[in-house]
Amino acid sequence: MYVTIRRSISLEAFLVEHKDSIKAWRGCRPAFPNMVTEEKPKVVVIVDDVESVRTALQSLMKRSALPVLAFASAEEFLNCSEQYHTACLIAGIRLPGISGLQLQSKLNTQRHRIPIIFITTIDDEKIRMQALRAGAVEFLTKPFDLEVLLDSVRAALDS
Repeated sequence: MYVTIRRSISLEAFLVEHKDSIKAWRGCRPAFPNMVTEEKPKVVVIVDDVESVRTALQSLMKRSALPVLAFASAEEFLNCSEQYHTACLIAGIRLPGISGLQLQSKLNTQRHRIPIIFITTIDDEKIRMQALRAGAVEFLTKPFDLEVLLDSVRAALDS
């Protein structure tokens, strides 16, 4: 197996991205057991600066038997390794520091293909279209129907 790396990524990201090829090439004997085969469960991640929103959405996900983590800022999320285990990201648009759209751009640049559902009080069609063109799977304006959010999360998890 020959691998050409054309972009700058960390070794952990490379191993996670190519774990199936590595397993096949090594005859299903993992070369790096802690990094390749011991997968953490995929989680739903919430990034919102409003504590009551984070708490409510966390409770909703837990009641729906979905593993969930919550962060108060995009920086907090980016500074941990959870983006490698995120199956769906629910994020606000207006976040302190890095905005939700900037977070989406950073994840796209790093080639983290995470389905993103934006939740916001901003009813701006231009921002909505920008988010959807950049790959967001949903853009919900508050107040939104919790069943619509759950359906969107489940659809993202199934994709």
